[in-house]
Amino acid sequence: MNWYVLYTASRAEKQVELHLKAEGVEVFLPLHLSPRKWSDRIKMVEVPLFSSYIFVKTSDEKLRTLPAITGISRIVFYNGKPAIVRDNEIEIIKKFLDQARGKECRFALGDEVEIIGGPMKNIHGKIKKSRDGYLILSLGQIGISVKVKLDQVIKK
Repeated sequence: MNWYVLYTASRAEKQVELHLKAEGVEVFLPLHLSPRKWSDRIKMVEVPLFSSYIFVKTSDEKLRTLPAITGISRIVFYNGKPAIVRDNEIEIIKKFLDQARGKECRFALGDEVEIIGGPMKNIHGKIKKSRDGYLILSLGQIGISVKVKLDQVIKK
């Protein structure tokens, strides 16, 4: 049993995940939160980390039958064989996503940060202080400091 990569139809990753799970296949669809803007609001939405790609852990024989599932376009090949992703690479992706979701997020003085949503979107800053559940960010581009409460970090 190896981890393989499947290419899906555009925006079909979540539906493909459901179909594969129904078939009894172990699936990994890395999702992250991304700001989406509507005319009246900005909302954090879960989107695939790798658009149109999904990982499956299965046998080579079972893998060959999966393109028949609705939403799967093809198996990803490398050097004429289905591309195999090592277990440790899947673990690295999972760890990265956990850190990005704030589960293991640690900040240190001087860390560079970027605001990804709201009126200060794309403004860069440095962490000046960290205590009592707050960060003090120095936003040099606009010459101010901002106090941010850590429990306001969006978590899954």
